[in-house]
Amino acid sequence: MESITLDTARQVMLAAQGLSQAPDRPAAKTDVLQTVRRMGVLQIDTINVVARSPYLVLWSRLGDYRPVWLDELLAEGALFEYWSHAMCFIPIEDYPLYRRRMLDRIEAQDVWIRWGQKNSDVMGRVRERLRQNGEVRSVEFENKDRPPGGWWNWKDEKTALELLLLTGEAMIARRHNFQRVYAPREHILPDWDDAQTPSTEEVYRELALRSVRHLGVALSSWVADYYRLPKKGMPQRLQALAGEGLLVPLTLEGFKEPAYVHPDCIHLVDAAAAGRLEANLTTLLTPFDPLVWDRQRARDLFAFDYTIECYTPAAKRRYGYFTLPILHRGRLVGRLDPKAHRAQGMFEVKALHLEPGVPVSDELVSCLAAALRQLAEWHGTPELVVRWSDPPEMAARLNTAG
Repeated sequence: MESITLDTARQVMLAAQGLSQAPDRPAAKTDVLQTVRRMGVLQIDTINVVARSPYLVLWSRLGDYRPVWLDELLAEGALFEYWSHAMCFIPIEDYPLYRRRMLDRIEAQDVWIRWGQKNSDVMGRVRERLRQNGEVRSVEFENKDRPPGGWWNWKDEKTALELLLLTGEAMIARRHNFQRVYAPREHILPDWDDAQTPSTEEVYRELALRSVRHLGVALSSWVADYYRLPKKGMPQRLQALAGEGLLVPLTLEGFKEPAYVHPDCIHLVDAAAAGRLEANLTTLLTPFDPLVWDRQRARDLFAFDYTIECYTPAAKRRYGYFTLPILHRGRLVGRLDPKAHRAQGMFEVKALHLEPGVPVSDELVSCLAAALRQLAEWHGTPELVVRWSDPPEMAARLNTAG
């Protein structure tokens, strides 16, 4: 069994994720779809102190592009929304895999299904509104008994719409001001037949293979996390796939368990091991980027201990509300706490922390300053201000970098 170093694994993963090299041409709309396909899924989150996460994940890979392209791809039916790693944008050709998840949910009679059974009057009312109007937003349902709040305080009609989405009766037709617009599935996929749905085991096999391909190099636990597959039995499943020649087992430096590479990525392993694959991209990542959403994987492979602190009381935060990891030439070298002040045209970095031992080199300052300027311009907030940093000289040098 071939043995590879952690550095080789990092280089392969970055290349597989599209985070190795800066784009060599301006982005086009087709690049957005190809990038989502390359990652497999694009996680959705609504926090918007800077651009919402799905748009920023794409910027990290594509640079300057038009965020409306993602909205258009959803409205055109090239993408759909469903639960995967979390709620995600997913290429429409993968719908059969997720239809099996919907059917399994119904068969398991989970808590959502039981809620629908107990609230059949609400379900009937929402279904009728969908049938009559074709498209519905949650805000169109008035519920005076339920004050506004987050997901923990949804009105019954919102819960009903989400249940119809989870079971496949409804899909997201488009988004309006980032609010979901629900439509009956037959309006979006009129020719769908459940006979096209693969079995649960076929779905697990396919998603395991895809996880390895999206990651480039993967341990069993990393595979299970990517598409939220069952951890139990995953080592045996990967071993079986390797036995069929569908995966290649490797020994990864520092780990007793085997790692796996998809045949499509073998050339990346060979190039990285020979020193021909070297990441040179400097960019910012969101907390929900596939490279870092598995916090244990980020620690294992990049020695980067990362926690999103927006759910932590302000007094207990160490780094900031919504810190963005800094990727520089194949390493996660720090994190920064940003805020885009759109009305004032200012992009503020409240705090920037480099990892211990990372030197404030001319190269790092130059590359990070350029990435921050590009991000600020893309947000329409061209004035860049870095308030504070550790070490202190980093902020001063970034503020004066040309």
